[in-house]
Amino acid sequence: QVQLVESGGGLVQPGGSLRLSCVVSGLILDDSPIGWFRQAPGKEREGVSCLDTDGTTYYPESVKGRFTISRDNAKNTVYLQMNSLKPEDTAVYYCGTPLLSICSDYGSEYEHWGQGTQVTVSS
Repeated sequence: QVQLVESGGGLVQPGGSLRLSCVVSGLILDDSPIGWFRQAPGKEREGVSCLDTDGTTYYPESVKGRFTISRDNAKNTVYLQMNSLKPEDTAVYYCGTPLLSICSDYGSEYEHWGQGTQVTVSS
């Protein structure tokens, strides 16, 4: 059974940083891409990063240069380092595994999700 548990969210001032963690169990991290998504109130779930099995990373323009995804296979953990945070980054952040084992921007193409961690960027 695949399980994902996110942590690391919190309240941070604009310009600050946070590192989110996603601990994965029930699958080998080398064998599956992992995506990070976020969902703000009243908005659709939005992809913010994906790490493919060959190490390729994907970011939308809205976070490129500010967010970095990485993984530690020994800890079965995927990280999302978020720098230069903006109020518009406020959302619940989720990690997920895609159904077809390829990175995707669409949340509907992911089959397993964590419970989410709240990130609030505010002064």
